[in-house]
Amino acid sequence: MPPPSIRHPSARFLFSHPAHFVGLGLGSGLSRFAPGTVGTLWAWAAFSVMQHWLSPAAIGWIIGVSLPLGWWACTLTARDMNLADPGAVVWDEVVAFWIVLWLVTPAGLWAQIVAFALFRFFDAAKPGPVAWADGLFKQRDAAQVRWWHAGFGIMLDDLVAAFCSLLVIALWRAW
Repeated sequence: MPPPSIRHPSARFLFSHPAHFVGLGLGSGLSRFAPGTVGTLWAWAAFSVMQHWLSPAAIGWIIGVSLPLGWWACTLTARDMNLADPGAVVWDEVVAFWIVLWLVTPAGLWAQIVAFALFRFFDAAKPGPVAWADGLFKQRDAAQVRWWHAGFGIMLDDLVAAFCSLLVIALWRAW
C-alpha cells in the first residue's frame, strides 16, 4: 500500500529536505489559497530583487540552473507528497515566470502586469498547447507513477504557458 498523499504540506515538510524547500517555492507553495498565483507573485518579487543586483546574463544563468534544479526538486517533492502534480509545488511557476520577465525586460509596471495576467491565464486555464503539455506526462495512479516523468511534466506545462505568454506579448508589441 502506498503512503498517504499529503494534500497541504506543512512548514515541517517544507524544511525536511532541500528539494521540498525549492519545490514549494521557498515557502510560497504553502499558501492554501491559489498557491500557483502566490508562487508567481513570489517569482515576480524575486526577479525584481535579482534585476536590481544582477546583470541580465547572470539572471539567465540562474534561470538555466533553476530548470534542472526544479525538475529534481519537483520530482522529489511530488514523490514525497505521493501526488503526481501537487498544487503546492510551485517552482515550475517560479522559473517559468522568471523566463517571461527576463525576456520582456525592460518592461514597465503595466507590461509586467500584463505578463503576469497572461502567464496566470495560460497556466490556470490551460488552453490548447498548455493542456497538451499538461496531459503529456500526467500520471493519475500514484502506485504506478514514474516520478522523474511526473517531475518533468510538472515543469513542462508551465514552460509552455510561458512560451504562449511570450508569443502573445510579441504579437502585441508587433501590432
